[in-house]
Amino acid sequence: MGDYNQDTAFLGQRGPYFWTTFFLLNSIFVSTGFNGLYMVFVGASPEHRCLVPPGHLTEAWREAAIPVVLVEGREVRSRCRRYKLEVLRNLSAGGYAPGTDVDLALLEQEGCSDGWNYSKELYRGANIVTEWDLVCDDQWKVPFASSTLFVGYLLGSLISGQLSDRFGRKKMVFLSLGAQGVSVLLQSLSRSWSMFCISFLLVGASQISLYISAFVLGTELLSKTLRVIFTTLGAFLFYCMGYMALPWMAYAIGEWRTLLAVLSATSVLYLPLWWLIPESPRWLITRGRVAEAEAIVREAARKNRVEPPLVIFRGTESLPPGKTYTMLDVLRLRNIRCITLMCLVLWMAINVGYFGLSLNTSNLGGDPYMNCFLSAGAEVPAYVVSTWLLKRCPRRALLSTFLVTGGGVLLLIQFIPASLGYVALALEMTGKFGFTMAFGVVYIYTAEVYPTVLRNLGMGMCSSAARLGSITAPYVVYLGRYDKALPYILMGSVTAASSVVNVFLPETLNRDLPETLEQMQEWRGWRCLTKEKSNCEKGASGPAPKQSEEDKGDLQSILLELPK
Repeated sequence: MGDYNQDTAFLGQRGPYFWTTFFLLNSIFVSTGFNGLYMVFVGASPEHRCLVPPGHLTEAWREAAIPVVLVEGREVRSRCRRYKLEVLRNLSAGGYAPGTDVDLALLEQEGCSDGWNYSKELYRGANIVTEWDLVCDDQWKVPFASSTLFVGYLLGSLISGQLSDRFGRKKMVFLSLGAQGVSVLLQSLSRSWSMFCISFLLVGASQISLYISAFVLGTELLSKTLRVIFTTLGAFLFYCMGYMALPWMAYAIGEWRTLLAVLSATSVLYLPLWWLIPESPRWLITRGRVAEAEAIVREAARKNRVEPPLVIFRGTESLPPGKTYTMLDVLRLRNIRCITLMCLVLWMAINVGYFGLSLNTSNLGGDPYMNCFLSAGAEVPAYVVSTWLLKRCPRRALLSTFLVTGGGVLLLIQFIPASLGYVALALEMTGKFGFTMAFGVVYIYTAEVYPTVLRNLGMGMCSSAARLGSITAPYVVYLGRYDKALPYILMGSVTAASSVVNVFLPETLNRDLPETLEQMQEWRGWRCLTKEKSNCEKGASGPAPKQSEEDKGDLQSILLELPK
């Protein structure tokens, strides 16, 4: 195939065709926003205590049936224990009064064999916790269910690229969209926790496949100018729109089955886009379907009101096959091995912090719906600011600053008294802001470090590490059931410590993207703490020249398989 950008240059950089495609594809990311984190409400654990049946007990004894325990310095009613009802009935029948005639601390206790009473102060409708009693001994099932979504992410990211290459970008987008709708609908019909988890795994696989396929299709359909906006801001901001809409939908609907059914039905709204979004001409050409590709480009020319040439795609180029690199090459070469290990640590740490804070909104004090909205809203300026800074500032300094900021403020939360809950909320939103900006930087930074011959392989390994971090995040949040400070201490320590690793990566600002292993910059290593900075900044082939504008624009295409 010839130079696609040159062959289609007559379309221009903007125009009705490109802008329409830009907004239609971005609208798909809205659905991934409000389908990605509904577990914040579906799996929220409201205040609860053992159910005490009314039979043969006075109101005073029913209230006294729940033991008082000390939690974080406060006396609260136990969530998982009660005094033995048989003993209480005998005392009640004998005319004894609780707290005066009887020392309750001496009475024998038992579990909540009759179920639980759940508070409706924050969550008006039922969810999986209240319906299947996922509390006390079964409370581990909630973070496990959350993890199945991220396991689905891992599986979907592994297979979606191959399916998209074989069957086409457009088909994969709408197949994934349909699969997402059906999976969420099946989840809303779940009759058991096991069925819920299996459905959630399918939701994760279809959702990440949708994100990847739409991301790929957009980068291949759009002009260079809009492609840069699409990959750095468009997809993330429209995702945030769906994320910000989620808490208000959850508040308005309440009951979890109805909420999921409504979210599933939104997939139907995207069906008309099948006739409005074209297939990728680049993909069609690689499959030998040049006539179909030309028809799409001519239709784009008509919408942009430009005259296409008689022959659009002029010829092909035969390129000698290059060496195919494998994961063994990454592990075999010391320089790439060290850089890869450090990048894996960074990606895992950022994902633990980002998804940990996203899932932790239900554990914050105050209104959980407003907390979720603020958590989503904090991402919008973060993406805008990080995109602006990436054009001007060194990547290494930016990433370290964001990691230290995000992790540092989380470590401060444990020192905030309960009476200043709004201060703790502000610190958590600051941490979310820092992790979101770190997300924006690490995508570009990692892609700039690897040479072209290993870039897809290296980024794929980092993306897999990100999935492992997100799978771990629900369990970090789960520790808050025992001590509210534990999740913040762990997330803050891990992310702040990872900034030290980042110091030893090479700087990539204003440097050409490396094409071969020989052009790849060396990792800084411990020796750079004692050597002169000028020597440490040199790559394997000496100082790199400034990065061209063409390279900066084309860099966006390497992020095709890197959804958040």
